[in-house]
Amino acid sequence: MDAVRVALLRDVLAGTRWPAAARGFALALRSSVVPRGGGLLLVGTRAYEPWHLAAHLSDESAWSGLPELTPTLVRHRVEPGDPAHLAVGLGRIAAAGRGETLLLVAPERPDGGLLERVHDARRAGARVLALDGGDPDVGSLAHEVLAVSGEDVDLDVVQHLVSAAAGENGRPAARGGRTFRDRLSRLADQLTEPPPAGW
Repeated sequence: MDAVRVALLRDVLAGTRWPAAARGFALALRSSVVPRGGGLLLVGTRAYEPWHLAAHLSDESAWSGLPELTPTLVRHRVEPGDPAHLAVGLGRIAAAGRGETLLLVAPERPDGGLLERVHDARRAGARVLALDGGDPDVGSLAHEVLAVSGEDVDLDVVQHLVSAAAGENGRPAARGGRTFRDRLSRLADQLTEPPPAGW
């Protein structure tokens, strides 16, 4: 989703908790995936694979100059012949440890096997974040959680807000300036702000 559409989405959701909540969660994600760290692992449930979020985070990573935001998509089912970026199975979570970040996206309750793997990764030192539907077991496992449950937005909308916010205010451009992506996002926000009183 481009910067203008994200700005429009934020405008529609102004007055709700979502723009600030997404930015807060994105900041937690950004601070977890440090340069030269172990990387970002992204996993969904058996029924929900967050490939869309993986694509957006990869785009934001490129645009903001933050390669550590590029996730490794961990899949429940890997088929022979899958390309390398789609061939990472659940065993990768078992190998996760200190310096790595695991982002769990779970619109419904994950199965016990996945929860156990996430718990083991946390115990081994991985930082766990979750975008979920409010499941208490997921909440107890995650260091940071953003729950989307019974409200006026769905998890897909929140993922757009989080991925866009994660790429904002990236590394400063040369000469201490703001990155082009930051300037574009700010311009889009200005274009969608209400006019001053009296207009």
